[in-house]
Amino acid sequence: MPALAPTAYYDPLTAEARQTLFSAASYLNDDEFMQLEKACAYAFHAHDGQTRKSGEPYITHPIAVATELALWHMDIQTLCAGLMHDVLEDTGISKIEMAAEFGEIIADMVDGLSKLERLEYNDYAEHQAESFRKLILAMTKDIRVIIVKLSDRLHNMRTLDSMRPEKRRRIAQETLEIHAQIANRIGLNNVYRELQDLSFRSIYPRRYATLQKAMSAFHRNRRDVIGKVLRAFSQRLVGLNIEAQIKGREKNLYSIYQKMQDKNLHFADVMDIYGFRVIVNNIPACYAALGALHGLYKPKPGKIKDYIAIPKSNGYQSLHTTLVGPYALPIEVQIRTREMDAVAE
Repeated sequence: MPALAPTAYYDPLTAEARQTLFSAASYLNDDEFMQLEKACAYAFHAHDGQTRKSGEPYITHPIAVATELALWHMDIQTLCAGLMHDVLEDTGISKIEMAAEFGEIIADMVDGLSKLERLEYNDYAEHQAESFRKLILAMTKDIRVIIVKLSDRLHNMRTLDSMRPEKRRRIAQETLEIHAQIANRIGLNNVYRELQDLSFRSIYPRRYATLQKAMSAFHRNRRDVIGKVLRAFSQRLVGLNIEAQIKGREKNLYSIYQKMQDKNLHFADVMDIYGFRVIVNNIPACYAALGALHGLYKPKPGKIKDYIAIPKSNGYQSLHTTLVGPYALPIEVQIRTREMDAVAE
């Protein structure tokens, strides 16, 4: 393949996307940067003249996929596979040719992505979805292939609006049943939640809009709940000389919608919207933190679980409790050591 002239990047949209990628990949060393530049040029040349449904140059998609992978701090081989993930599928370039330029490992990863792309998922029954997820995982020798595939699907879902409504719904349903669940299984929790919400928006746009509006009103009426709880937790633990890292998050729209459906609730009846994680240095500090937080906010009876003394079958360990927080809102809390958190993640 001939070398790509630098002027090929002068298209403003492509140049901006490329700059974003290289900024996100600033953790690479000089040799890796050179390889990334080579893969970028290779993909650009391979997709030259191709466009997306939106009319944008096709190269903006693999660059976006690689950028997301860089934000996850993936290695150079994964970034190159992300840049070239559609090259074998959509162009006349062979695996042998790619291997000659980038080595067998990267070529094998791209070939694995092409094989996953050819799989078709047509049955949305739960048992079929589970079988299909197992097939994808069994076909993939290198977990990085799955990670690239999830980044690919994430960008496609973020840019799904240019598709016809019926195709959007079909892709979103597949994403919800397959890709989101795989993301959850391998520990990409933020990807899992975003894929759920993006799928929800495409499958049930009116329900999504209604719930989003309700959440906006909820935020206006209960400003900065997470900030208030984080500050209160921090002050209480610092006051008792318990060193801790505290994280807070809000449940995503799809998980709230699921709870409303499963328990036949109205939005106003879904209260446990906030979750917090307290990470401490050792096991005694876990129990000390539990007592401290129970002294700060009243615990809900029957909601205390000790998975440290009795771990789950998969090795998960943590203390769970639900507290009555600001505005009488239930807040779910997990307390664990750094080692337990690493296992859980």
